[in-house]
Amino acid sequence: LLVVRELTGGIYFGEKTRTATSASDVCSYTTQEIERIARTAFGAARAKVTSVDKANVLETSRLWREVVSELHSREFPHIQLEHVLVDNAAMQLVSAPRHFDTILTENMFGDILSDEAAMLTGSIGMLPSASLSGDGPGMFEPVHGSAPDIAGQGIANPLAMFLSAAMMLRHGLGLESEAAAVESAVEGALAEGLRTHDLGGAVGTAQATRAVLDHLE
Repeated sequence: LLVVRELTGGIYFGEKTRTATSASDVCSYTTQEIERIARTAFGAARAKVTSVDKANVLETSRLWREVVSELHSREFPHIQLEHVLVDNAAMQLVSAPRHFDTILTENMFGDILSDEAAMLTGSIGMLPSASLSGDGPGMFEPVHGSAPDIAGQGIANPLAMFLSAAMMLRHGLGLESEAAAVESAVEGALAEGLRTHDLGGAVGTAQATRAVLDHLE
């Protein structure tokens, strides 16, 4: 399951106003912004893209749906496309996560849905992420950040870092077999019973790292 989230537009970056009794946040998207992120999602999908919006209410979502549909028919007709309203998508992530391949969505919806999707793995310590552009490999990091509350205790889960490295190899550097090798090493360690503290086990950071490296060919 891959969530492709637009990161530079939408309500987070729109004009903001505030008075003593009212406030507003503008949600704005252009055709170019939508095409850019949609092309990334179609390029990364195995077989299907689920475009998530709120087109029954929001004008930006109606534009989003139109632009994604047009790009799909023009450049990616071999990839299945479906449009799902964001509230329905949130429900299906819990009830039927196997329904999804690649989720494409705007900034705020992606912020929420990616955290929801993270917990399908059992811990946010398992989730890798990438911030990509057209100008370079991108930035790859665990979703959870630096976790200063557990710094120096040797209990952090290193698997999200390994999987972020795999994303860097695949999406940043085009090294598919190397990425698959790192992912296979993580899967092998988990299959042998590796469980860090956040997964209900007692294995520390160093031991978990060694377990993965021992499976890396």
